[in-house]
Amino acid sequence: MNDALNRLALDCRRLFLRNHTVNVRIGAHEHEKLAPQRIIFNVELFVPYSASTPQHDDLSEVLDYDFIRQVIARRVAQGHIVLQETLCDDLMRELLAHPQVQAVRLSTCKPDVYPDCDGVGVEIFQIQSPP
Repeated sequence: MNDALNRLALDCRRLFLRNHTVNVRIGAHEHEKLAPQRIIFNVELFVPYSASTPQHDDLSEVLDYDFIRQVIARRVAQGHIVLQETLCDDLMRELLAHPQVQAVRLSTCKPDVYPDCDGVGVEIFQIQSPP
C-alpha cells in the first residue's frame, strides 16, 4: 500500500472539490424520510500528470471539475438513499470508472444531525486496480 500511495503522491495531480453542499434525501430514520438534509461532500481525485498537464491551456486537456459535481447530482437525483455508506460507495464506483482517475478520496457529512458536534459522516479512499 505504501508503494501505491508514494506513486500517487509523486505521479499524480490532486483535483479536489471542497465543502460542496447539496440537499439530499437520505437517512434510515422515519423523520429523515420527510425532507432532504444538507450533505457536505469533499472529493479528491488523483489524476496522473500525463493525463492532466495541458499543452495548450485548454479545458479539453484536463479533467473538468464539473465531472465531480455531475456525478454527485446524478446519484442524488435517483431518489432516497438510506445510508451515507451506500452514497459514498455509489459515487466511488462512478468516479473511479473515469479512465483518467487513479484514486479517489471521498467523504460525506451530515452537519445537522446532532447539536453537540459539527457533523457525522463517512470517508473512503480507493486506488484504481491495475488492468
